[in-house]
Amino acid sequence: MVKRLLSGILVITLAVFVIAQTGIEATAETSSIQFRDVTQQAGIRFTHNNGAFGKKFLPETMGPGVAFIDYDNDGWPDIFLVNGMDWPGHVRKHATPKLYHNNHDGTFTDVTHKAGLDIELYGMGVAVGDYDNDGFDDLFVTAYGQSRLFHNNGNGTFTDVTQKAGLIGPKEFSTSAAWLDYDKDGHLDLVVGNYVQWTPETDLYCTLDGKSKSYCTPESYKGTSVHLWHNRGNGTFEDATQKAGLGDPTSKTLGVAVLDYDNDGWPDLLFSNDTQPNKLYRNNGNGTFAEKAVVAGVAFSEDGVARAGMGVDASDYDHSGYASLLITNFSNQMLSLYHNEGKGLFVDEAPRSEIGRASLLTLGFGCFFFDYDLDGWPDVLVANGHIDADIQRVQANVKYAMPPHLFRNLGKGKFEEVTKSVGQAFSSPRVGRGAAYADINNDGRLDLLLSTNGGPVYLFRNEAQGSAAANHSLRIKLTGTKSNRDGIGATVKLSSGGETQTLMLRSGSSYLSASELVLTFGLGERDKADAIEIRWPSGQVDRLSNVDAGATITVTETRGITSTRKYAK
Repeated sequence: MVKRLLSGILVITLAVFVIAQTGIEATAETSSIQFRDVTQQAGIRFTHNNGAFGKKFLPETMGPGVAFIDYDNDGWPDIFLVNGMDWPGHVRKHATPKLYHNNHDGTFTDVTHKAGLDIELYGMGVAVGDYDNDGFDDLFVTAYGQSRLFHNNGNGTFTDVTQKAGLIGPKEFSTSAAWLDYDKDGHLDLVVGNYVQWTPETDLYCTLDGKSKSYCTPESYKGTSVHLWHNRGNGTFEDATQKAGLGDPTSKTLGVAVLDYDNDGWPDLLFSNDTQPNKLYRNNGNGTFAEKAVVAGVAFSEDGVARAGMGVDASDYDHSGYASLLITNFSNQMLSLYHNEGKGLFVDEAPRSEIGRASLLTLGFGCFFFDYDLDGWPDVLVANGHIDADIQRVQANVKYAMPPHLFRNLGKGKFEEVTKSVGQAFSSPRVGRGAAYADINNDGRLDLLLSTNGGPVYLFRNEAQGSAAANHSLRIKLTGTKSNRDGIGATVKLSSGGETQTLMLRSGSSYLSASELVLTFGLGERDKADAIEIRWPSGQVDRLSNVDAGATITVTETRGITSTRKYAK
């Protein structure tokens, strides 16, 4: 920890100079878009329990994740919140995950007990997907200990089927997870990131000041492999990690992203690793993967250093037709913005952009691309927060609680930070971790859910005024027939007014979290999509034309639009 926290004194000095010169800390004018904190009025009462009791156990610094899941298929995203628990021998309170039902009126109801999810586990992250193609999304919750698979019974309840599904394994420190159909057989497989080999019995003593115990860096512990679980199609899974070529025991994975970086139609995998090189696995199309991170330029920083990778996301942010990568890192390391050059090579644009300058002193966790202002260009959200409450004792310029970052995409590869302009509550410092997005009130705009370590969760509603309210969007919900029921892995190209956007429906990304499984396309002032092309994992290609904005459409594989729901006024 000392090595990581005390390094970069020159970097910090440079950061202070850069901030002063660029005016990043200058007060911004109020934006026509505000993210309003509606947590309390929505009825969400949740405080994360990380179990901390003074021993500074490593898992206490990491969680929790959050998720949006429409578990009852009513078209309104519900909320699932991961929780930790007290350590054995130090039990103070009963803590469980929480499931909140969306009441369609801006409020949510706690249905955890009714749903059968009031189960204690030291939860970390969550992935949402319909693994058995029954039309109802299921929950996979990662944990320190035994991760759990909860099957959605379709009647408002869930059943723990971990053992029945064959997912019982050794005690692990699991983090982010994602559903994907890596072999395109129509059944969702599961990839799970694992962090380090840590137990309370093997916990090490680390210190920042030489006097008191601090949380150790992952450099103090051995890494471990990710896991790939192949879906047999009968409700059970088999461990395909070694067979697929993913069994690197040195990884220390925190973030998982699924993307098709070479546009060959097969889903690839990016793992962000903490103090180990990131891993980029190209899907060979035969059930195996080949590791390409070094040759692709995403394993290290520009100066060849393995950074502390946390969260990750992928998106075609510049309309190039190729998915680029965003990775959050430790303080003094800045964000990574790896631009996809289209030939299997990425170039980190962060050091030359405001994204790099503004993030130099922050420690990022949850992150994603999303079009918050509906102008057709994916923007960037980053949840920030340090891991040690005592950090200011050794680095005066680095805080424990930090504001998030919101970077507006200006087009042509340029971003500007607008955090302070979208609301005082949103820009307040917190110990941020998980982050996810969804349209909670059917207005066509993406709202935000942010978690904090050992603290509350925050729900922010996206509210537009003036000219910003005039921007249109079109939301697409996919239903697979030959492909998996959720349509995860499908790539959608939407053309409108001479611009073409490309989005891939993906599980995972961010940090420990899951955003809604609906694609939102911002159209700006344009009121329709001229053309839409959907490439399903099965190979089926469906095309639509002249689709009006202002609605969420459901597109069923081979059948076209099967339902349309207009936005609420």
